[in-house]
Amino acid sequence: MDIIKALQERRSVRKYKTDPVPEEKIKSVLEAAQMAPSWKNKQCWSFIVVRDPGRKENLADSLPVSNPAREAIGQTAPVVIVLCADTRASGDKDGKDYYMLDAGLAMQQLMLAAYAEGLGTCWVGLFDEGKASEVCSVPSEYRVVAMTPLGVPEKVPAPRPRKEMTEFVYAEEWDQPISF
Repeated sequence: MDIIKALQERRSVRKYKTDPVPEEKIKSVLEAAQMAPSWKNKQCWSFIVVRDPGRKENLADSLPVSNPAREAIGQTAPVVIVLCADTRASGDKDGKDYYMLDAGLAMQQLMLAAYAEGLGTCWVGLFDEGKASEVCSVPSEYRVVAMTPLGVPEKVPAPRPRKEMTEFVYAEEWDQPISF
């Protein structure tokens, strides 16, 4: 897979076919997450693979009614992957909680691998963490960081607008324009 192409073409999918996801594809995306870099190689992440329709509906209930991923989580996507992080395993240095970065890196790798497997994903971060933790029996020392539906896309959205590089890339110091 061309990584640059994957980075440019991967989309947040919210419409899924109900086709089951083969076990080998689920394993493949989790193996990609396993290889993510992490602070001091602590690998603080854990993933919960949810296929049970009732549990998926309960996870969907942890999302606000306005969240467009609710239907995918609760009904259409055949799999939901819940990302958790052990706050004790990852570092807290100078007020920075590295578990969020570490978990995010693992999820990004999972999402790119899913794209390579012909599957869709969508980072879901707006939910009631307590409810999601309860639905999946997550131990109290772990945080539920995010979740993603996983399945064959029914509809892949068009690209969303991106900022121009001149809006967020500087040369040598803050607010100094860069040119390529």
